[in-house]
Amino acid sequence: MKQETNYLPVTEQENPRTAEIASLPALGIVRLMNSEDAGVASAVEQVLPTVARAVEEIVTRLRAGGRLFYVGTGTSGRLGVLDAAECPPTFGVAPETVQGVIAGGYEACYKAVEASEDDGEAGALDLEARGVNERDAVVGIAASGRTPYTIGAVKYARHSGAFTAGVTCVPDSELTRVAEIAITPVVGPEVIAGSTRLKAGTAQKLVLNMISTATMIGLGYVSGNRMTNLLPRNQKLLARSLRILGAETGLDETAARAALNAAGGDLRIALVMNKTNATRDEATQALTQAHHAVPRAVANILAARVAS
Repeated sequence: MKQETNYLPVTEQENPRTAEIASLPALGIVRLMNSEDAGVASAVEQVLPTVARAVEEIVTRLRAGGRLFYVGTGTSGRLGVLDAAECPPTFGVAPETVQGVIAGGYEACYKAVEASEDDGEAGALDLEARGVNERDAVVGIAASGRTPYTIGAVKYARHSGAFTAGVTCVPDSELTRVAEIAITPVVGPEVIAGSTRLKAGTAQKLVLNMISTATMIGLGYVSGNRMTNLLPRNQKLLARSLRILGAETGLDETAARAALNAAGGDLRIALVMNKTNATRDEATQALTQAHHAVPRAVANILAARVAS
């Protein structure tokens, strides 16, 4: 029996450090979990150059009008859907720019539909239905690196000419072989054997945070460390938008509010207007030409004035 364990993916193996976790009191359990989690960031650190390579490829495709797809099942799929859903409000991109594709459909985000992960053809069909092509980027997410649905999707994407990356916690798994770039933070056996929503899930979440954030920075949707493409769709985000506008332009809160109103409530337009003294129409046009990157729109307006 012990010998068979050697053939299991590391994410499925038993963790000798947590063998007695079921006999511990609550504080002992959470201390042990926290101790195990401490190694996750180090595992991700080992794969940072690979993450950066994937980001560069994704930026190239999105800059040319392509899209980014996260594909996965279970916890991995839910993490992809979550990261994709955060991009429009945070960075002002259209919902179709970054999409999460999960086996079983969006119902699987709140209800386990785990059997759907065994269908490799379904993964391919789900990407085909979205028209994935050579302009796009597809990131397959599978803790074990062997999930048929995800493997099928990545194979289809690569055959279609899309850029492909795989995020897995098992070296030399099938996902690492079918994707162009394999991002493999090895976090070791889980606290509860096979429960990859734990360390593996945390590592995947950290990697996805990096992919989406670094990609949006690469596209010009951040100034300094400020989310200047933020869409102020509630009171919290409106307050944040006013702070960003004030910090970027030196306006006080009253003036920032008036400037945001003059821009139709669009922080991007307000920033361009107040950094260049452009009209609302001029700022809107400049942003469109700059693919909504505020620094690029500002630079283009100022350069055009110098040239004229």
